[in-house]
Amino acid sequence: MRNRNSIEFEVYGKYALFTDPVTKLGGEKLSYQVPTYQALKGITESIYWKPTIVWVIDRVRVMNAIRMEAKGIRPIEYKGGNTLANYTYLKDVRYQVLAHFEFNEHREDLAFDRNEHKHHNIAKRSVKAGGRRDIYLGTRECQGYVEPCEFGSGEGFYDNYGGTIHFGTMVHGINYPDETGKTMMEARLWEYEMKDGYIDFIRPEDCDKVRPLSAMTPKPFPKEAIESVDALYHDYFGERGD
Repeated sequence: MRNRNSIEFEVYGKYALFTDPVTKLGGEKLSYQVPTYQALKGITESIYWKPTIVWVIDRVRVMNAIRMEAKGIRPIEYKGGNTLANYTYLKDVRYQVLAHFEFNEHREDLAFDRNEHKHHNIAKRSVKAGGRRDIYLGTRECQGYVEPCEFGSGEGFYDNYGGTIHFGTMVHGINYPDETGKTMMEARLWEYEMKDGYIDFIRPEDCDKVRPLSAMTPKPFPKEAIESVDALYHDYFGERGD
């Protein structure tokens, strides 16, 4: 389902590493088979983000076959050493993403910036430009690329697969205090399922498996440090008489 402020884009790359946190304990990383909600949200925020808005990921479509490749990695050790580790990456990934934004109701200090039309137009232009920041597919060494698309168009590997693929319990995302109004950072878990290449995400607040991580408070922004760009723009062109 598309919202009036939805954006649609395709993100792809040679490798991706959406790390299963369980595998970090031994120092060797193994990717989930599909991107998490949080990973796709991070990619969308790299396309366009402001603290005024919160991106909601509605759906993702897996376009290429799920393939994995293990690599020998020498992690950086700042105290010296020559450790070798095996990281297991996803290979030749391509995803279509459908997302929309909502205003962050916990940031009343930014209420003046809640201009839906403005943010939607900037977001669409940012998609066409390939993003405003570097795009990473789960981790920094996995460079990604963004292009606009019509969600659901084109041929995907799992079209008409005829069944549901269950991936089990995975990380859905992270609850940050500046988006929830709480004083605790939390992890959300969810049972991932893919049907004919599509994963339909539930909303963050609908996740019933939530685990506390650490105490955290939102970063305060004093009003005297905030200046409206819209007001500056109006003042500038108003002085020039348009």
